[in-house]
Amino acid sequence: MATAEPAATPSRTIKGADHPPLLAGNRGPAPVSRPGLHETVLGILRGLPRGLVLDCPTGEGALAEDLIKEGFELRCCDLYSELFRLDGVDIKRGDLSGTLPYTSKSFDYIVSLDGLEHIDSPPQAFREYNRLLKPGGHLIISVPNIMNIEERLKWLLFGYTSHFKPLSEQYKSKIDDDTAGKHEIVVHANPIGYNELRYYLELNGFAIQDVHRDRVKGNQWLYWPLVAFIRLLAKLTPEARRKDRWTDELASDPVLLGGNTIIIHSILR
Repeated sequence: MATAEPAATPSRTIKGADHPPLLAGNRGPAPVSRPGLHETVLGILRGLPRGLVLDCPTGEGALAEDLIKEGFELRCCDLYSELFRLDGVDIKRGDLSGTLPYTSKSFDYIVSLDGLEHIDSPPQAFREYNRLLKPGGHLIISVPNIMNIEERLKWLLFGYTSHFKPLSEQYKSKIDDDTAGKHEIVVHANPIGYNELRYYLELNGFAIQDVHRDRVKGNQWLYWPLVAFIRLLAKLTPEARRKDRWTDELASDPVLLGGNTIIIHSILR
């Protein structure tokens, strides 16, 4: 894999007039993800050889800035490339629902955080991950965890989860105001859970290495009786059926007791 020396990455300040109101201000890049996500991803990558990383969607470039400090070489891509706030870093406009502006087998790593739930065609994104990664390359993806115990109960009680609320006219109007019409920044249009992620990963030649959560939520103890019941049912399920239905994985801590975000680290075969 290619190596890159750690480099300084001066932050670019952008006037509020050039930015959606939600992300305005004269400052460096700020993460728009939930607490704990970037720290978890950095923990995965720190133990791996340095190489060329595609960060897509990159947002303002907060994770890219941290990865450069860790010694990785970065290429960044986003549907709204004008939001990027790092100088001296390659940034291109691209849509995960389409074809990204890079040649095949270009990257050692792809980091794609909190993007799949925003796009029209998640299956196309997985085909792009396969096209762009070198054989043996690493892919780290994250989406809101719709399969943890809290979200399962919210779906049962209300018919929607915390991250995928009804897109009413009032809500869409507020989003348009907050994002200056760039609604893809915040609209979660495609709920996608562990089952779908694993299916599309394996369909496109990826082998899962690890599943992580962004953080442990403080109120998990409230759900322990129900979690214990779910895990008891899992243990009573015949072994062949457990394997066929991914029962053990769906009852694991990162999925069932996950935080706001599920993170999957996989390798292209």
